[in-house]
Amino acid sequence: MIKVENNRSSCPVSTSLEIIGDSWTLVLIRNFFMGKVTFADFKQAPENIATNILSNRLRKLRKYKLIEFKLNPKNRKVKQYYLTEAGINLYPLIYDLLIWGKDNLDMEIGPISNDFYKRNKNKKREETIKDAINSYKKFKNSILVN
Repeated sequence: MIKVENNRSSCPVSTSLEIIGDSWTLVLIRNFFMGKVTFADFKQAPENIATNILSNRLRKLRKYKLIEFKLNPKNRKVKQYYLTEAGINLYPLIYDLLIWGKDNLDMEIGPISNDFYKRNKNKKREETIKDAINSYKKFKNSILVN
C-alpha cells in the first residue's frame, strides 16, 4: 500500500489525483508500457517533456512507490526505471483513457495508437489489459535479470 500523508481529502479519487493527476504522470506510465526505461528514453517521447519536469515526476513516482530503478550493469551511471505492482495496476486506467480519447476526441490518432487499436479491436477490454500487463511483466523481468 502507498503511504499517503497530508492529503486534502479522505476521498480516494481526490487523493489518487493528487498523486497521478498532473499533465505528465500518466504519460510516463504509458511510456513504461511502450518499453521506455531510461531518462533518455522518456526525453525522446513525442510530448517533449522538459528535463526538470521529468526529473520531478520520476522522483514523485518513486516517492509513491509506483516505480523503482536499478543501475544499468553496462553503465552504472544510467538508471533503468521500472514499474512496481502499484504502477502496473494503473494500466487499466491508461487503457480506458486511450479508448475514451479515440471515441470522444476529434483529432488525428498517431501511428502507435492506430496500431494498438488494430491489434486489439477484436479483443475484450479485460483480455487486452491482461495481455499488456503480462507483456510488461516479462519485459520488466528481463531488465531485473540483467
